[in-house]
Amino acid sequence: MAASRPPLSLKARAVGYLSRREHSRAELARKLAPHAESPEQVEALLDALERENWLSNDRFVDSLVHRRASRYGAARVMQEAKTHQLGSDQLRDLQERLRDSELGRATEVWRKRFGAPPETPEARVKQIRFMMARGFSRAVVAKIIRGAEDNTLDDWENSDS
Repeated sequence: MAASRPPLSLKARAVGYLSRREHSRAELARKLAPHAESPEQVEALLDALERENWLSNDRFVDSLVHRRASRYGAARVMQEAKTHQLGSDQLRDLQERLRDSELGRATEVWRKRFGAPPETPEARVKQIRFMMARGFSRAVVAKIIRGAEDNTLDDWENSDS
């Protein structure tokens, strides 16, 4: 029979979560709430973690971009970011960063998944639907599909860099 471990302190749980990956303040509060005696205890701990620089919404945004931007469009990443109750300045900066790189990221996703222009109207619809579901804007998707069909994808992609 194994000896039972004492329960983890709230701070130990928080540090454990943060050591695995960055969390937003709202996400960490939600995860810690069931283990806390009161909401005030969670808020006090989160304030302390921010003061000690263990918790940072700015780092969380960078982490989110790193994890999601290579596979998803701005709309999809922004949708996820909004669930984390980030500040309006952080959301605006994130949207700018994503918009600036959207065409290049979308081109890479399209190349990995399809790599060739659609040969039938059905294939064209399939490619558009896939890219839109990934959260890329209609304008960017149209530009990629048109560029692939006209064999100009490389020309305008290189001119945007």
